[in-house]
Amino acid sequence: MFQKNQSFTGTVIDLTLEGNGVCKVDGFSFFIPKTAKGDVIRFKAVKVLSSYGYGIIEEILSPSPDRIENDCAAFSQCGGCLFRHIRYEAELAIKEKAVSDAFSRIGGFSLKPEPILSGKTLGYRNKAQFPFGKDKDGNVVLGFFAKRSHRLIPVTDCKIEDAAFSQIAAATASWANEENVPVYDEKTKQGILRHLFLRTGKATGEILYTLVVADESVPGLPTLLKTIRERFPSVTGILINVNTKDTNVILGKKYIPLWGKQQLSDRLLDTDFHISPAAFYQVNHDMTERLYQLAYDYADFSGEEFLLDLYCGIGSVGLCAYRKLNRLLGVEIVPEAVASARENAKQNGFSKAEFLTADAAKAASELAKKGLSPDVIMVDPPRKGCDKLTLESIVQMAPKKIVMISCNPATAARDCKLLSEMGYAPTRIRPADLFPRTGHVETVILLSKLNIKQHIEVELNLDEMDGRK
Repeated sequence: MFQKNQSFTGTVIDLTLEGNGVCKVDGFSFFIPKTAKGDVIRFKAVKVLSSYGYGIIEEILSPSPDRIENDCAAFSQCGGCLFRHIRYEAELAIKEKAVSDAFSRIGGFSLKPEPILSGKTLGYRNKAQFPFGKDKDGNVVLGFFAKRSHRLIPVTDCKIEDAAFSQIAAATASWANEENVPVYDEKTKQGILRHLFLRTGKATGEILYTLVVADESVPGLPTLLKTIRERFPSVTGILINVNTKDTNVILGKKYIPLWGKQQLSDRLLDTDFHISPAAFYQVNHDMTERLYQLAYDYADFSGEEFLLDLYCGIGSVGLCAYRKLNRLLGVEIVPEAVASARENAKQNGFSKAEFLTADAAKAASELAKKGLSPDVIMVDPPRKGCDKLTLESIVQMAPKKIVMISCNPATAARDCKLLSEMGYAPTRIRPADLFPRTGHVETVILLSKLNIKQHIEVELNLDEMDGRK
C-alpha cells in the first residue's frame, strides 16, 4: 500500500520519547524526527515496514504552537538532544505521558504519576566525552557522534554541557594540531587520540581532565599540561587513560596521572564525594539533589530505619540519606565503585555505613537467606532493569517499603508489575527530568506491601457473590 520515497501530507498527532512525531496516513503510522505535535507537514517515506514506517520532513505547511527556533547549530545532525525545536513545557508533557503510558500499558496500573520535576535546560551536564576526529581540511576537531553512527559532528558550543567544557575542548584541539598528534582511526587502528573526557564538580567548581589515548607515548604533553593549567585554573587534575582495545567502550583500565588530583570532589545534599573518572555519577547535580530528596520523601525516614541500597555505585543515594537512618548497607558489583563508596563514607564520618562487592541479584538472594530485614530497600538499576531473582530476593526480605529510581520507564513498569504480583504495589510515581532536551527521563516509584490477608478475603467474597465458592 505504501512505498519508499512516496510523499504524504498529514498532521503530527503525538511525539515519542525517541523524538519522533507520529503521523497517520489511512491508519498507517509514520514516525518522523524533528517534528512537533500539531505540525501539518509534507513528508517523504524513507522506510516502510509491515505495520509502520519512517519519514523525513519535506515541508512544514503549518507549524505547531509548540515549535520554537532551534538554538544549536549541531542540532540537525548531533545525536545528543532531541527536543531543541519545541517548548520545554511540551517536552515535559511528552516525558510525563511516556511514564504514564508505560505504567498503564506495560504494568497494567491505573495509578496516575505526579507532576514531573523539572530544572534548567542549559549547561546542566557535569560530564562530557568528546571523540577526536578530522574535519574536511584535515584539522583535528572534537565533537559528538551523529545518531546511531560514528560520524563525527564538530561541536564548539554544546548548550547542555558545562560552559567550560567547549573551551577546554577547543584548546585541546589546537594543541593537537600544533603538535601534530595523530587522531586514532577506527578503521586502520592507527593513531593516538581517542577521546577527551571531562568531569566537573558543580558544588566545588573542580574539573578533572582525562585524555584517552591508544598509545601512552603522546608527543607534546608538556605543552598540553602548560596550556591547560594556565588557561583553565578550575582544572585540578590531568590524567591519561590508555585504551588499546578495538571497542566502543571509551575508557581503558590503565590511568597515568600527569598532574594534580586523580579524583574529582563534589558535594550532594551536604555530603562530600570523591569521584574517579570511570565512576557512575549522575550528570545533573542540581536535579540529582531533587531526585534523591524525592526518593527520601517517598521512603519517609524516621531515623530508625535500616536501608539496603542496591546498585549503589559510589554510594551517593545511601550516603546522602545516612543522617536519616539507623543503618546503611550498599551493594555494588564494581569493586572500584565499592572502594569509592567506603572512602566516601569514611571522609564523611559515617561509621555505620557498610558496602559489599557483589552482583545485586546474588547479594540480595544471600542476604535474604541470612534473614536480613531492611526496613526500606532502594534500588537504582541500569536501563535493563532488575532481573527476576533480584526482585524475588527483595520480596523475600519483606521490607516495609521499596523505593525504585529508574532511568527507563518501560523496564520500571515491567519490574513493578512483577513486584505487584509478589505483594508490593506502586503507591506513588513521579518522573524527574534530569536530562532536559534529550529523550531520557528518570522516575521514582514507591512500592508498599499489600495487605495479603485482606486481598485474599476480598477475592473470596467476590467468588461467593459469583457462586464460585
